[in-house]
Amino acid sequence: NIHTHCKHQDVHILILSHENQTFFNFHLGLTEENKVIEELMEAGKKHHDTCPQCGKSFSCEQSLNLHMKFHCGMKPYKNLNEHMKIHSDEKPHTCDQCGKKFRNKGNLNTHMKIHTGAMPYTCDQCGRKFRHKGNLNTHMRFHAGEKPFACDQCGKNFRHKGNYNDHMKIHTGEKQYTCEQCAKSFIQKGQLSEHMKIHTGEKQYTCEQCAKSFIQKGQLSEHMKIHTGEKPFTCEECGKSFRKSNVFKVHLRTHSRERIYKCDQCSKTFFRADFLKDHMTVHTQERPYICSLCAKSFRQMGNLKTHLKRHSGVKDHICSECGKTFFTVYALKKHQTVHAGEKPNQCSHSDETFTWPEYLEIHETIHTEDKPHTCDQCGKKFRLKGFLYEHMKIRTGAMPYTCDQCGRKFRHKGSLNTHMRIHTGEKPFTCDQCEKSFRHKGNYNDHIKIHTGEKPHSCDQCRRSFIQKEHLKKHTSIHTGEKPFTCEQCGKGFLKKERLKKHMKIH
Repeated sequence: NIHTHCKHQDVHILILSHENQTFFNFHLGLTEENKVIEELMEAGKKHHDTCPQCGKSFSCEQSLNLHMKFHCGMKPYKNLNEHMKIHSDEKPHTCDQCGKKFRNKGNLNTHMKIHTGAMPYTCDQCGRKFRHKGNLNTHMRFHAGEKPFACDQCGKNFRHKGNYNDHMKIHTGEKQYTCEQCAKSFIQKGQLSEHMKIHTGEKQYTCEQCAKSFIQKGQLSEHMKIHTGEKPFTCEECGKSFRKSNVFKVHLRTHSRERIYKCDQCSKTFFRADFLKDHMTVHTQERPYICSLCAKSFRQMGNLKTHLKRHSGVKDHICSECGKTFFTVYALKKHQTVHAGEKPNQCSHSDETFTWPEYLEIHETIHTEDKPHTCDQCGKKFRLKGFLYEHMKIRTGAMPYTCDQCGRKFRHKGSLNTHMRIHTGEKPFTCDQCEKSFRHKGNYNDHIKIHTGEKPHSCDQCRRSFIQKEHLKKHTSIHTGEKPFTCEQCGKGFLKKERLKKHMKIH
């Protein structure tokens, strides 16, 4: 060991040499040089444990003081032997409670607070207690509103350095934690741990009110707001309230008209990133979500979930006014406007009004005679995309709906529902004048015209009127001489199907 002195006699420095590393033991006096050091340290304290020279931040004052001495050219390790434990992995201090080992006694003492429950550092603002002074210092930033860690790329500020470091990985694209099962990567180790529960099926957080289970505690907290009715995020523009912060932020963009997500193929813009992602499947024609029961595919997961409810028959959205149930919230909201009696959407060509703008858009195609949807098989045009889909079932012969009573198949679910009334004997449409009941609403409407005397369908050749459009079509064949029903055996034609049936008895 070699002893030496600085040019100021008040500072005594012990130089220790070991394997090319030099360590200094010091005692500060009140010389000019030491005053500079003290001034730097005081400046750091004013910045809440932030170094005024390089901007580096520390969890406690002691760490800052140690760091400041490096700017002064000192290497203030008092004990070389303690430092060498880092290189040797020596951990001589053992916890007698759990057996965990530590390099120095200070770390062991800090660890022991976990077992004793000691929390000696108390916040004088809110009374919250902490095990470590550094945690208290970080907590105090919450009361001061201080966020000392600023991202130089987007300007976002953070209270904790760890959060700042995680945020920076968003800009760098670094995702160092990868799932071994599906190869999905994450920025934080905690995110990977939460993700792994998806593969294990672990749902450790259960709602006490409805017994529904969740993977994450945050998901349970969000779910509880459904039971409490809590909606803490309120829009100042329209007064609408929201349960979730992210949904609230998206809503605010509807007022500002801000659409920050842009499609690079058609320049269409969106409020949310997931809307853009779903939209991209329009260009790729990708339908990655497939129903395991009928093999129907969908562009969006939400559409698949709604579709699966139709197989199970689950209608979990109930109208509080009449008790009617629906598959989706959207369908329920549409229905509830019937009770409200609101029809704010008026046709520009007539006085007719509609509850929803979609209904108005469908209606106005009647006036414009616009038929933008074309069948690529036969060239037939349709006003609505839904009409085209229904038409395509005729081309493909698809009849996906089967009666479980008699096995008859149908193209449309509505047709199956109407057919089921034959088996149940249900006739829900009753005439209030003669009390005659009907299975089909169309038949009921035609019957009512008998009482009113209304015959809206007139022949333009003889002015004879009819209740039903089909009756008019049959009548016009008298003028045209058309005989659409032909006997396959002798070739004779008939105006009506009933006459053909009678004729067939001859053969």
